[in-house]
Amino acid sequence: MTSPIIVIPARRAHSNHEEVARTIGIDIISGRYPDGAKLPGDAELTELFGVSRPVLRESVKTLVAKGLLTTRSRVGTVVRERAAWNMFDSDVLAWHLDAGIDKRFLRDLADIRLAVEPRAAALAAERRGEDDIAVMRAAVARMHGEAGGPSDGFAEADLSLHLAVANASGNPFMRSIGAVIEAALRASFVLSAPVSARDYDITVAAHERIVDTIAEGDPEAAAAAMTNVIFNGLRRHGAAS
Repeated sequence: MTSPIIVIPARRAHSNHEEVARTIGIDIISGRYPDGAKLPGDAELTELFGVSRPVLRESVKTLVAKGLLTTRSRVGTVVRERAAWNMFDSDVLAWHLDAGIDKRFLRDLADIRLAVEPRAAALAAERRGEDDIAVMRAAVARMHGEAGGPSDGFAEADLSLHLAVANASGNPFMRSIGAVIEAALRASFVLSAPVSARDYDITVAAHERIVDTIAEGDPEAAAAAMTNVIFNGLRRHGAAS
């Protein structure tokens, strides 16, 4: 059983098969169809969605390609285990946001961030240019300006800093990972935005530390500063345990 923390407004699909795939995908992610569950037959689903069999089959093919479903001879269409889902797929990430983020999702997101972002910060300390530092300083200044205001503005400033660090790393893979999980990061930062003046001060100072260590060209300190920020965010939205 999952406990949704935040739900992001659903995107509008562009075709019948995309809308059907999205609906089934959210049902799988939210646990309505758990691992190993067999989906209803074609006749029931086509009637439920009001679509033709070709549209339904195209939807199933989409979900199979994303790792959420498998089709088995004489068995039918079955939900795959969560480990098989392509979590870097933009639709799968968006469906998680539509279904409602839970603590497990936030911990998993933090795990991949801890695997990538401290190293990105270390590389940024070695490779950054003056323009990169200027962009990071501007993001921190915006965080200062948004402190105590709506969490969305603070989260956007937070996100812009992390993406700037990824860009300054000079590694295209790290930049791409940041772009792929941008929506999930934004939602995470909304959840972990500080709630008190003291928390705002501590959070902004921790992010400023990232920029300072990168500007100083200290890879180890930059990695440590980034790690500290990620763990602090986990603690603020209660997903650290």
